[in-house]
Amino acid sequence: MRAILLETTDPALNLAAEEWLLKNAAADVFMLWRNAPAVIVGRNQNTRAQIDEAFTRERGIPVVRRLSGGGAVFHDLGNVNFTFISLGGGAMDFRGFTAPILAAVADLGVACAFEGRNDLTIEGKKFSGNAQHVWRDRVLHHGTLLFDADVSHLAGALRVDPEKYRDKAVKSVAKRVTNIAAHLPAPMAVTDFMAHVMGHVCPGATPDDLALAPDEAAGAAALAERRYRTYQWNFGASPAYGFSRTRRTPGGLIEAHLDVKGGVILAARLLGDYFGRRDVAELEAALTGCRHDRDALAERLGGMELEEYLLSVGVEELVECLF
Repeated sequence: MRAILLETTDPALNLAAEEWLLKNAAADVFMLWRNAPAVIVGRNQNTRAQIDEAFTRERGIPVVRRLSGGGAVFHDLGNVNFTFISLGGGAMDFRGFTAPILAAVADLGVACAFEGRNDLTIEGKKFSGNAQHVWRDRVLHHGTLLFDADVSHLAGALRVDPEKYRDKAVKSVAKRVTNIAAHLPAPMAVTDFMAHVMGHVCPGATPDDLALAPDEAAGAAALAERRYRTYQWNFGASPAYGFSRTRRTPGGLIEAHLDVKGGVILAARLLGDYFGRRDVAELEAALTGCRHDRDALAERLGGMELEEYLLSVGVEELVECLF
């Protein structure tokens, strides 16, 4: 089995490397990697329904969709990600792929277990969630390892009002979590933990052998631009959903309702006790066909005489009603 340690902490590039290796690797792979703060959503999820949009925007936290199913997770540098790529199958064998990870953690003196469908736990608290993606006869199995993650950011980035969105997409399941570091008999750096896991799973690996080859790095970089950095993949690939929000503005109460598909607004209704000189249906029509994205909406609304429809309501106030 080939061992890889990704040096970059760019979430789009790391997820692209996974996909490139899944489709091009000549042998089985075990890989460790970390992301700078990011929200990673499952393939079948409605992205906007999984995140606290204000929290992620204010902190500049990117949101990236992965290939595999399952729920949304928050990554930071205190979280270690592992990936197995099997050329010989093993689909849905979560226990088999996680067994060496459990053994590596147990070897540090921490009692841990496999629970439920895809979780690893310590004292009943989750420290690892796992997911899989099958491509032809190959399997990509990856999971998180909460080592010393900022749990407050984990909760904040994924918090969202469940009444805002109505859809049939997969919802993330909130579970009690714990960091591995809190259970170790002695302090340990996250990089030392990664070296321990790598040595346990791939004992023959040497530092010189762990990097991607130039063609692999180039392929991953191109794929990141083509897929993992795009609005269409990260937001537009969400299942169709309805959005509702009621908010008080300087011009009165606005109740916004949107129907969104492929990340694009198909229909909009703006109800409330506001005043306006022109028919708000014209404004609603202007919203249709626009991406459900703050910048895109601000640009479209910025070219309109908004005061004609919503007295005392500016572009910023109306955009806030739509998220």
